[in-house]
Amino acid sequence: MEIRHSINPEDAKKYDTDKLRKEFLIQELFKPGEIKLVYTNFDRIIVGGIFPLQEPVHLATDTNIGTDYFLERREAGIINIGGTGKILVDNKEFILDTKGSLYVGMGTKNVTFSSEDKANPAKFYMNCAPAHKNFPTKKTGIKQAEPIHLGALSESNKRTIYKYIHPEGVQSCQLVMGLTELEPNNTWNTMPCHTHIRRMEVYLYFNIAEDAVVFHLIGQPEETRHIVVRNEEAVISPYWSIHSGVGTRNYSFIWGMVGENQTFTDMDSVPMDILK
Repeated sequence: MEIRHSINPEDAKKYDTDKLRKEFLIQELFKPGEIKLVYTNFDRIIVGGIFPLQEPVHLATDTNIGTDYFLERREAGIINIGGTGKILVDNKEFILDTKGSLYVGMGTKNVTFSSEDKANPAKFYMNCAPAHKNFPTKKTGIKQAEPIHLGALSESNKRTIYKYIHPEGVQSCQLVMGLTELEPNNTWNTMPCHTHIRRMEVYLYFNIAEDAVVFHLIGQPEETRHIVVRNEEAVISPYWSIHSGVGTRNYSFIWGMVGENQTFTDMDSVPMDILK
């Protein structure tokens, strides 16, 4: 498991491109036949990429967690961005199609991932957060997720947000998680942008064309930077940073938030005239 440390915004102002990417960008998240985990001290979220091929892969505990099993004091949200896959949760089987989601509650001892079709393997993306209470393990498909239609073609940000794990949907201790899809010819995921000091966020960008990129914006409103992101790469977005990005074409992304509260609309809008 890779460890990332919390960063002070005053220090981040001095980072060059390589340092920004080293601290906040997660690359090569999906390694064939493996589980890759990145632990960040921003609200202690764990970001995971699970890519089973010929054999199932098991979510094993790690010395950095300090528990007998991985989800002893944690909860997890999982979204599949690949082919159909199977997750075995304490001997109960869940089949996840593309863009299907599974919430796994605290206290679950055994979690195993596999692909149904080795020629079209599953790619499971996971956000995992500390928990204080057990909520039931629950599956959600994209058709069952609550859709929110936002933006306009005139502003290049027409998009649909699908909320999977949230207080009015699949319940959790602190994890909020969902998926956003931009319509063709739309590129901005949020603008005007916002911050939310009470929680941090992690983005997984996917469905990015091979010759396209996303410019993920990071930094305080008066001191912005950008990180160039390619397909199936994730970005750690601190609580002090603006939350926004723009692509050279339309794309999709999974967002996961942990922190002080779970209110989806709890955000502080940033007026356009103060951005720098």
